[in-house]
Amino acid sequence: MDRQHCVQDVLRCHLCDTPHPSLHCDICAEYLCEACKGEHLSDLLKEHEVLPFRGRESTIKCPKHSSKICERYCIQCAIHVCVECASSKEHRRHEFLDKKDFLHRDLQELENQILSKYQEIAYKNSDQIAKLKKSYKDIKAAINNHGEELHREIDSVVKKFTSNLNEMESQCLDKLMSQENEITRKMSKITQMIAYLRKLLTLNDDSLVSAYKSRNAEYRTLPSTLIVSSPSFTPKKIKKEQIYQEFGFLSAFSIKKEEQKYQQFPIPTKEVNTMDSSHDHSSEVHRPLIAVSKVIAEINTEYALYKELRSVSCMNDEEIWTCGNDNKMKLYNLQGKLIKSIQTKSGNFPNDITMTRKGDLIYSDYNDRTVNIVKKRHIETVIRLRGWMPTNVCLTSSDDLLIAMVSDRDKQTRVVRYSGSTEKQRIQYNDKEQPLYSPYGEKFIRENKNLDICVSDFYAKAVVVVNREGKLKFTYSGPPSTSKKSFKPYGIATDCWSRILIADSHTIHILDQGGQFLCFINNCHLDWPYGLCVDTNDNLYVAEYFEGKVKKIQYKT
Repeated sequence: MDRQHCVQDVLRCHLCDTPHPSLHCDICAEYLCEACKGEHLSDLLKEHEVLPFRGRESTIKCPKHSSKICERYCIQCAIHVCVECASSKEHRRHEFLDKKDFLHRDLQELENQILSKYQEIAYKNSDQIAKLKKSYKDIKAAINNHGEELHREIDSVVKKFTSNLNEMESQCLDKLMSQENEITRKMSKITQMIAYLRKLLTLNDDSLVSAYKSRNAEYRTLPSTLIVSSPSFTPKKIKKEQIYQEFGFLSAFSIKKEEQKYQQFPIPTKEVNTMDSSHDHSSEVHRPLIAVSKVIAEINTEYALYKELRSVSCMNDEEIWTCGNDNKMKLYNLQGKLIKSIQTKSGNFPNDITMTRKGDLIYSDYNDRTVNIVKKRHIETVIRLRGWMPTNVCLTSSDDLLIAMVSDRDKQTRVVRYSGSTEKQRIQYNDKEQPLYSPYGEKFIRENKNLDICVSDFYAKAVVVVNREGKLKFTYSGPPSTSKKSFKPYGIATDCWSRILIADSHTIHILDQGGQFLCFINNCHLDWPYGLCVDTNDNLYVAEYFEGKVKKIQYKT
């Protein structure tokens, strides 16, 4: 029997028959021991790929070239191919990844995209649980209040019935008592007359007998008798089912599943190989950030000189809201035409602006201590603070409001999350109970796509990033090549890749979500960039503080 092919026998080296070989040639499909490795590789007429025995199943054979290993991954076709296939016409001008780059690509997608989506869904679910608990609590309170109100109504009805009954009783008793008094008075007189007559009969006094006048006729007319009947009470029967039906109406709850669509964004890798007959298997670098950023639109606003431009927020990809150091917020199109302007409710200048998903404008009023929402032209105060003043605001992916605020005497700064007008979270200290933020000035704020909360702290000369629970993740004080003193962060924005963009003097810093510096945008002639925002296509809008201009910048492919 051929022991090499006996199913019940152990695996053996194909050259020396040694059991339990430690190596495997993936090209020749032969098992090898360490001693026979050199002999096997000495056959130079064949290609060889000798791997540890345990790793033999990790390789993928090419379906078209059975002796070849799939060493490349075609991005366009989403399949593994060998080098020969990668050079064929079928994959001409396609982009390829080697094994490690493929693993790096999967790792990047899991870390930067898939995990953040799961975190976002988990956070929304947690937020929905909190809102659901509050909703049920409010409904229970409404039911109890309605029940107490009905109890009060019943008590009132009982009191009214009792009062009417008391009045009837009083009237009946008054009549009977009046008659009783009259009868008692006449009985007393009759008793007196009987006593007098008996005395008169015992006396032999003719003069008194002659003077007597009978009054019996007066008492023969008997007093009338009052027949008084008490009222009766007949309770109205109300069925228990009728009480339940008349008490109120409880609508049915609903549970429906909302499918989440996953949108995969291109993932930057260290090296992407592009193979075709004309490229001679050369490699290219895949960069979502373009080497030279460019200004693709420039909007001149009315905020120049003394009306410094503070903030910009995208209404859509064609219109932007702006605000500065006057009491009006102004909507411009990309051609610089003023569409409309809205004056603040208090007459103060708005400190910062942001947009809701429905297109409503939200602004913070530092001196009025309020955060307000503009619906069409009606302004409604959403939040009014006591002892604190709001500086900057942003809307989160779950429609919460994040508000950076300072205390009256500028001794404390914190970030507070609101759902509507209800406070949900405070972020102020790190794990060592030390302040996260400096006690002075405004704090530009944005939520990142991975739900991190990014705060630009000018006086601390740093950007402070915490996770959604408020735990410190990192601080950024400029790239290693620059000194901390020269870093002056103002406006902040985040894009769909969870990159962080920070305004600084005459440039823009771009970081990845972990705080690693990627590059500058410093070739767009920026003059004191202040407010930042990003549209749905990841175009950057920069508000220049003194010039009163908004520049639309393309910084990615």
